[in-house]
Amino acid sequence: MRRDRRVLLLGAGAAACLPSVLRAQSTAPAVVPPIAFIDVHLVPMDQERVLRHMTVLVRDGRIEAIGPELPVPTDAWRVEGQGRLWLSPGLADMHNHCDSRQDMAVLLSLGVTTMLNMGEARNSFVGRLRLAIERGEVPGPRAYVALAVDGSPAYGHLVLTSPEDARAAVRLARTNRYDFLKVYNGLSPEVFDTLVREGAAAGLPVVGHGVTRVGLARQIGAGQVLVAHAEEFFYTFFPPPREDDPDGAPPESAIADAVALLRRHGARVVADLVTYRKIAEQWGRPAVVDEYLRRPEAALVAPTQRALWPLAGYARRRGDLMRRYAFLEALVRAMQRAGVPLLSGTDVSDIPGLVPGYSLHENLALLTRAGLSRFDALSTATRQAGAFIAATRPGGAPFGTVTVGARADLLLSEANPLDDLTTLASPRGVLAAGRWHDEAALAALRRTVAETYRSAVAAAGPSARA
Repeated sequence: MRRDRRVLLLGAGAAACLPSVLRAQSTAPAVVPPIAFIDVHLVPMDQERVLRHMTVLVRDGRIEAIGPELPVPTDAWRVEGQGRLWLSPGLADMHNHCDSRQDMAVLLSLGVTTMLNMGEARNSFVGRLRLAIERGEVPGPRAYVALAVDGSPAYGHLVLTSPEDARAAVRLARTNRYDFLKVYNGLSPEVFDTLVREGAAAGLPVVGHGVTRVGLARQIGAGQVLVAHAEEFFYTFFPPPREDDPDGAPPESAIADAVALLRRHGARVVADLVTYRKIAEQWGRPAVVDEYLRRPEAALVAPTQRALWPLAGYARRRGDLMRRYAFLEALVRAMQRAGVPLLSGTDVSDIPGLVPGYSLHENLALLTRAGLSRFDALSTATRQAGAFIAATRPGGAPFGTVTVGARADLLLSEANPLDDLTTLASPRGVLAAGRWHDEAALAALRRTVAETYRSAVAAAGPSARA
């Protein structure tokens, strides 16, 4: 669904109440010694298997050793699994628009240790905050960032109208240490082609939407490595709906063509079912948005963003998108069965009802409901995310698996996630950037964010209350 991403501000008062820093709240010492997870059951996610009663030794942010009887250094920080806790990779949200310290804290508190910001990140996030997170100075996931570009100012992105503009955008992205170029709907074919060519030369792969005047078939053939939403196939690949049935889904026979295109070129897709599901739920139903606002987790959405939910417009539309959502389920299921690499994403925080962290767990549940196994669903937020970054941004530490040499982004849970994915939504602890955050520290992160937002609303006055 094409969305209006323009921002409505509550006013300077609310913004002024937000603290400048959320410090890491962890029981681990500031100078990080080795960390040993002792007698844990391991879900390594390199393949579908479980390793019981393991010790995992982490040093300098990487997994150094794994085994049933490892010697533990005397200076190691010990996390006792007691033969009943489960250790798996931290989660990756590979399509969001989060860039605040508060969002970073909430994401980490729910086990998200990696993210891809798909546009609209502020300069302070790209140039400072994400680097502080990598150093372990601020709690949050390691962030990859895409520079969003478009052919018109309608959605607030950087506007490119010529190949010269495209070359300048690539230079800008490289200078400012972006990782990807995200293409949006309104680019011209000439600008798109220049972005792909110049981006490849600069080490900046192209990701993003279907471009209306180019189309996904040509985009993927030209080298776009990632489609930002599974729903993009509705807009620039599948035949449009009939005029007498504007909410109708394409014929399922068309799915094979999309799958063949992706397999032929090795492109990946963000299977963000939660995004379209939320839109479909509230389409023509204002009461649904009211219900979203009453949910406890809404307290973890910035007041400025929460105030936009009733204004988004989906609830005022007519029709029913559930047939199209059912088609998306079939499309994602077919992609998975054909071996198309899928990533998990959420599009937080553009859609009413989406909440940092919570929506990623909801997406995993929706993927299983669509027919993916729990292992395959979890793979979209772990090993497949790591494989995508390894293929497109080589050189860093691998992540997404619990294996020797991998980045030690780890989630400790009460149960085996291959039996019950919901256990991941209540982490017993999270390791990220070499810092261990236990269950109490994670809860404190969420509590601090909620209190910060309550104070911001109170300071802004009655007009700010959603």
